Amino acid sequence: MRDTLLYAAGVLGLVAAFVHALLGETRVFARARIEPERLRLLIRLVWQISAVGWAALAVLLIAAPRMDSSAARYWIVAAAIVVFGLAAIANAWATRGRFFGWILLTIVVVLAAAGL
Repeated sequence: MRDTLLYAAGVLGLVAAFVHALLGETRVFARARIEPERLRLLIRLVWQISAVGWAALAVLLIAAPRMDSSAARYWIVAAAIVVFGLAAIANAWATRGRFFGWILLTIVVVLAAAGL
């Protein structure tokens, strides 16, 4: 059961990363007016690197049950809880809770913690 919870957390983490990247490109940066253009590129890259980080942690959550080390499992889950948890808090605060992102990220945190 614990392994299934980690798999679910990993899959939802991948979904969150993909949706974050997609909405950033189609909704946020399609409308944003940021000058100079160089700064726009920098902000866009920082936005997308968070999606890459989430995806990497999600893959580790999926791989954790297959590892022979309980310490590796513990630290992967701990890192995922910190990263996805802080992202959920920041998302809820920045959007004043009006969008679904923080809910999805919170579910990832809960599933990962339960899979520990």
